[in-house]
Amino acid sequence: MNRLTPGRPISDDELTEFFSEGLRGFGRPGEHVLVVVPDDTRTLPMPILFRLLSRQIAPRVGRLTVLIALGTHPPMTDAQLTAHLGDGWRDQSGADVVQHEWRNPDALRAVGMIRSEELAELSGGRLTEAVPIRVNRLALEADRILIINPVFPHEVVGFSGGHKYFFPGIAGSEILDVSHWLGALITNPKVNGHKETPVRALIERAAETIPTPRIGLSLVMEGHDLVGLFLGDVKGAWSEAADLSSETNIVWKERAYHTVISVAPPMYRELWTAGKCMYKLEPVVADGGRLVIFAPHLAEISPTHGRWIEKIGYHTRDYFLANMERFNGVPRAILAHSTHVKGVGTYKAGIEEPRISVGLATGIAEDVCRAINLDYQNPAVLDLEAFANRENEGILLVRNAGEMLFRLKDLSVPDVDEP
Repeated sequence: MNRLTPGRPISDDELTEFFSEGLRGFGRPGEHVLVVVPDDTRTLPMPILFRLLSRQIAPRVGRLTVLIALGTHPPMTDAQLTAHLGDGWRDQSGADVVQHEWRNPDALRAVGMIRSEELAELSGGRLTEAVPIRVNRLALEADRILIINPVFPHEVVGFSGGHKYFFPGIAGSEILDVSHWLGALITNPKVNGHKETPVRALIERAAETIPTPRIGLSLVMEGHDLVGLFLGDVKGAWSEAADLSSETNIVWKERAYHTVISVAPPMYRELWTAGKCMYKLEPVVADGGRLVIFAPHLAEISPTHGRWIEKIGYHTRDYFLANMERFNGVPRAILAHSTHVKGVGTYKAGIEEPRISVGLATGIAEDVCRAINLDYQNPAVLDLEAFANRENEGILLVRNAGEMLFRLKDLSVPDVDEP
């Protein structure tokens, strides 16, 4: 394992040297090398990494393909790709850039099956069904794979990165639905920021079905600063990165707050991703408190999944569990997203009681917010400075929310009953 953790931001020159030395023998003449990378909803120095791939890996292999692990995120536009990969990325010879197509059957290949008994064991008895495993065909056609993966606390799996860039990053819908629903059943507060989770176990089991040799380059970010690099076995690199991320990307608070204003950065262009501004702050909102996602630039729920959300709205896990017959045709990844944004709560005697209220101060119209069961706040009249520096009053303002996880020192997760 190669690692660089200097206890300070890593410079561009240090990143270049680490990359050059660590990957000196990676790739041979005539080989097809696949590099799996995140889209622009994750923070990392991607332009530098793409330049290094183009200049150092591409010249010594037969073919270099960079596959953007979109999961179910919308495809990136040319302008977004330029901002993500760097100016002139199209002209950097030897690197083909491809975006994952999770709904295109021709882009996917079946690689195995998780049996119902296996899923029951992996999920702790929460789910019992057979799960087909499909992955982007490039993962099977390549001679070797490099996964470039930033590692952050994550609402579905515990910590992102590692083989999550296969499942669901470049996978089909089946394992995506099951993994997200499993995370939702456990709930965001009991998963987010926990290293070993049933969903991580499920992902590692699925990864065993892919025979292609691979290594991982895991990164740990602190804001926009790179503070950790780990290169080696995918699971091992991820594990060490997750340990550092738990020290770097979790903010421990002494108290809960009755009001939390969570400001979404521009990289979250839809509520599907801006929901992270709720997930990372839910644990520090007091019972009966409110959280507002502030994102005036955000004008839609999701270009991919919006119609489903408009149909079912946002609800707690227990609401869906009590009414599953009504939602049989809804993809479970949609249900999972819904519960994560709404937060934990109860559903008893036909009455849903979320633990906290969640509102949007975005470009999404008030009538739409009400229809999807979220509160509305006019962003034009919400003065962020009025909420600044008031933690002693129970008010928390978090700018650039979504990647740092906030938890309580004395009560790190709300009390949530298992279904």
